[in-house]
Amino acid sequence: MESKAVIKEKFFIVIRGKSRKGFCRGCIGRVEAETQHGELMGLLYCGGSSAGSPKSGGIVKKEDTYPLTRHQAQLLLFVSSMSKRLELLCIPQLFSAICELTQDDLVVVKHKKGHLPALVKNLMQVGRKENKDDLQMLAFEVEFVDSDHSLSSKKPAPLPLFSAADIIQVVPSSSVPKGLQWKDGQCGCLNRKAMTRINSISSIGSKGQVRDRHTEQSVPHSPSLSHVPLEVGSMVEVVSCFGITVYGVVRWLGVPGGKTGEWAGIELDYEVNGCSDGVYGGQRYFSCKGSRALFVPVTKCSPDSRFCSSSGRETPKPPEIPPVPPYEELEEDAAPIPESEALSLLVGKMKGIQGHINSCYLDATLFSLFSSSVTLDNICQRPADAEQPVTCTLRKIINRLRRQGFVPAESVMNFRKQLGCDTFRTDEKDPEEFITVLFQKALSLEPLLKLRSKGETSQGAYTFQIFLDKEQLTQIPTVQQLLDTSCLSCDLKFEEMPSCLMVQMPRFGNKYKMFSHIMPSTELDVTDLLYNSLRECFVCGRLAEHECLQCLPDRKLQPGRIKQYCTTCNTQVHSHPSRQGHSPKALSVPAEAPTGTPVPRQTMQLFAVLCIQTSHYVSFVKYGSDPHSWLFFDSMADRCGDDQNGYNIPEIRACPELGDFLSQSDEELAHANPSQAPELVRRLLCDSYMFLYQNTAVPLSQSDHQEEP
Repeated sequence: MESKAVIKEKFFIVIRGKSRKGFCRGCIGRVEAETQHGELMGLLYCGGSSAGSPKSGGIVKKEDTYPLTRHQAQLLLFVSSMSKRLELLCIPQLFSAICELTQDDLVVVKHKKGHLPALVKNLMQVGRKENKDDLQMLAFEVEFVDSDHSLSSKKPAPLPLFSAADIIQVVPSSSVPKGLQWKDGQCGCLNRKAMTRINSISSIGSKGQVRDRHTEQSVPHSPSLSHVPLEVGSMVEVVSCFGITVYGVVRWLGVPGGKTGEWAGIELDYEVNGCSDGVYGGQRYFSCKGSRALFVPVTKCSPDSRFCSSSGRETPKPPEIPPVPPYEELEEDAAPIPESEALSLLVGKMKGIQGHINSCYLDATLFSLFSSSVTLDNICQRPADAEQPVTCTLRKIINRLRRQGFVPAESVMNFRKQLGCDTFRTDEKDPEEFITVLFQKALSLEPLLKLRSKGETSQGAYTFQIFLDKEQLTQIPTVQQLLDTSCLSCDLKFEEMPSCLMVQMPRFGNKYKMFSHIMPSTELDVTDLLYNSLRECFVCGRLAEHECLQCLPDRKLQPGRIKQYCTTCNTQVHSHPSRQGHSPKALSVPAEAPTGTPVPRQTMQLFAVLCIQTSHYVSFVKYGSDPHSWLFFDSMADRCGDDQNGYNIPEIRACPELGDFLSQSDEELAHANPSQAPELVRRLLCDSYMFLYQNTAVPLSQSDHQEEP
């Protein structure tokens, strides 16, 4: 193998790709040579106690790596979790600030007691350098800022060490000389000087409750910004007298008991000791996660400076563009992401599809359809048409998502421009409109559904809209009940078994929804909805010959279930006085139909759910066969910068709690209280817009079991 030597010392982190010759995602290495084929030959530094000593060399594709300075490599090497290394790398502003920390800079660190403020005291070199190839790890030695006003007379304990990934906020200090003291981890201790410690985050007590005196005295007033009107939903910041800024969203405005003037109840971005879950003075004003609710006078709130600029302030510089890993397009299409790789590839910030200008409907739909579903991959496998640029662009998006786990907004905007209508570039849309254009224009596919109405000729459709009267079903219906009721009410049947069924709930955008909550059906039985298919009697299980729409809501006959009967049971059921006015319809049964044998059930499996809340679409996606293999995706989970210069931060979170909820029995689900469910589960039950099902003949992530020879 021919290679050219690399003279300047270079380091890198592997950001994507499967494990290959020693390297995997999150590994840190040093470049030894670069081949003519664009591959890097390097030394591998693993994690743990031996992090500083390199293993034998390995080979990795250059496009699968991201370059690091020596300092960055040493900081990341002390982060034991490879996934946390990649997450930190995807927050460029924070990582850059951490790399430039100086002595006595103020930071907020993750600690077992919560998020705590601390002063950086030293940059520690961890590990021995026994040979020239060793790379010593770097850790921060910090001193916590607490409520004690003097140091103990006892011998000071060693200061704790924190990795770069433990730092969640940086407050640079301008009052001390720059430059950290270097100290080897093996050599003695610091010469400590007595110093006075001051209160921690000013407005927050240390005993689990908000302290009124701290709240009113320690948070400085910002006169230049106090005139800005606040409302529920405003993003604000509160600055302590020590300079630590906490950020959050206003959830309540008013005058709490025993106070005068208007106060704000703020849900903070992260947990802070001393905050509550929305309770103040023994009274609940709003609900949020524990240790996130802060109550302060509105005069001490300022607009969130991360998202806006105000008069009297310097206009913030445009945020740095996040480090989008390099990507080289390959000729062959990527397979759906297998279950074994989904979490490591997808979970975290700057993951999935990056949102931009009202694109959430499109981002959520594409991620749901193409990240893990084998069925959609099968029905779309055909040679790319060189005369259709939109098809080629779509393939690039899908391949990049499956290989790299991230698609930048520019790639999606190119696709939106090619959809044939200018409104797709700028306007809010609903998924069903995009799905129709996607399958017709980009994939050139015939309608996925063939629907027969009242025995007439069939018509095609890409999605199925639920139509019914609210009185026909219970307060919290299942998707199975909604589909059955809608088909019978409209006298619709599927001409053939669908390969993919996208069921749109009875709601219109974010303005109207018929049911406050809808219970997902993980398996959808469409046997009784197929035209001219064999069906079994609802009562005795023999071959059915009659169907009755009026029996559907009958509370004595399992309401919400389709009712079909054999001739004997049809006569008996409708002999009841309450059913004598029904008009059962005869079913078409083939003369050669077997009798006395069970009718095979035709089922489909839930693989994704699109949800909407206040005009914003997100999605839940099942990435494998395990009941707990669920992901939550939001293409605009956060934002860096303002509307003109900023960018959206997409995020994917593992959601095993959804699997726990859906694994309950039908009886348990029927009596479940949605308000008591976990946050993301509650969001799905309340905000579901479209449920996506696939033919169970092709399992999810089948490629996970297809090993290359």
